[in-house]
Parts: sequence; C-alpha cells; structure tokens
Amino acid sequence: MANPKRRHSKARTGKRRSTWRLNVPNYGPCPQCHKPKPPHRACPECGYYDGRQVIAVETDKE
Repeated sequence: MANPKRRHSKARTGKRRSTWRLNVPNYGPCPQCHKPKPPHRACPECGYYDGRQVIAVETDKE
C-alpha cells in the first residue's frame, strides 16, 4: 500500500476540503398558494402538485 512521504500543508488540505460544503436547498413559489416549496414536490401548505390536489391537507381553523 502507498503511504505519503511528506505531510500535506494546511493550504493543500483546505483546498481539498473546499468542496465539502453544504448546499442551501432551492425553494420556489407554489403556483397555487404562493408559499415556498421544494421543486418537484407537492406543496406542504395546500397539497397541490401540477395543478391538482394530490395530498389532503388539514386546515387549522379555530
């Protein structure tokens, strides 16, 4: 097995790890209720996807 002969510098280690960052999730407006929702998912607020209701969502009316 190959083993490193020299220690990697902090700069080199940081360059390698620079792609480990987390991505912020993309959200777009729901065409039905205009609340933010993830793409290609049913809206958690109104339950609509692609112009039709696919999830029955309970509304909290007191």
